[in-house]
Amino acid sequence: MKIGFIGLGNMGQHMARNLAAAGHEVTGFDLTAPCPEGVAKADSAAAVAVGADVVVTMLPNGTILKSVAAEIIPAMSAGAVLCDCSTVDVESARSVAEDAKAVGLMAVDAPVSGGIGGADAGTLTFMAGGDDAAFKKVAELFDIMGQKAVHCGEAGAGQAAKICNNMILGITMAGTCEAFALADKLGLDRQKMFDVVSTSSGYSWTMNAYCPAPGVGPTSPADNDYKPGFAAELMLKDLRLSQQAAVAADADTPMGERATELYSTFVEDEDGLGRDFSAMLPRFEKRGRD
Repeated sequence: MKIGFIGLGNMGQHMARNLAAAGHEVTGFDLTAPCPEGVAKADSAAAVAVGADVVVTMLPNGTILKSVAAEIIPAMSAGAVLCDCSTVDVESARSVAEDAKAVGLMAVDAPVSGGIGGADAGTLTFMAGGDDAAFKKVAELFDIMGQKAVHCGEAGAGQAAKICNNMILGITMAGTCEAFALADKLGLDRQKMFDVVSTSSGYSWTMNAYCPAPGVGPTSPADNDYKPGFAAELMLKDLRLSQQAAVAADADTPMGERATELYSTFVEDEDGLGRDFSAMLPRFEKRGRD
């Protein structure tokens, strides 16, 4: 395929490189980041879109997505697919899909899970929204960039799945960190804590695969001074999207709301900015009950 790729930051550079390495003709554009190996450089977002079978976007937020979409949709060829892999609000995803369909394009919203490591290794999980034809056209690209792609439903369904997944992740990580801090104060050895919880009803991904305690369980960012695999500010972004969606849907999400408040304080008022989201553990270690 001829692929345009817009957004070559921490995630996009690896995804675009993997597509090029698989033999696709990839042209990229980013305002600041360089093109990775095998990816030709374009002078504008619109230039990337001209003649492309698929345009992939990996952008910071819904506002930027809509701005870029307004630039590239007129330049795309009828029948081409706009595949957005950003994590944005559901309404922005649906709005861009409607604009694309109105001029004869196909659209997929396909946010990812797996972080920078997954993007580099080509082991991302894609949560896709859009019609069947659009999903089928880009499915082989998902197979290159990731290990799994789930077609979640119509436009916006991919974003809905990502937001709900990461609300669970944020809540669970906060709870895991709280439990380790409590175990410390009760005099329980961290390895013993892990040995029990990882094989008991407290089992979770945040405990078993991404343990926030250094030296316990599989290697995680906690073993690298909490340098981010998934930055706390990105978790805060996703939690805020979850609460924006909850307000729009009239959904009661008290745990999601509290997790959002915790990460907001951690990132904006404490030392969480630029640290992994599991660095909530040393935060709780330093705090008492008040």
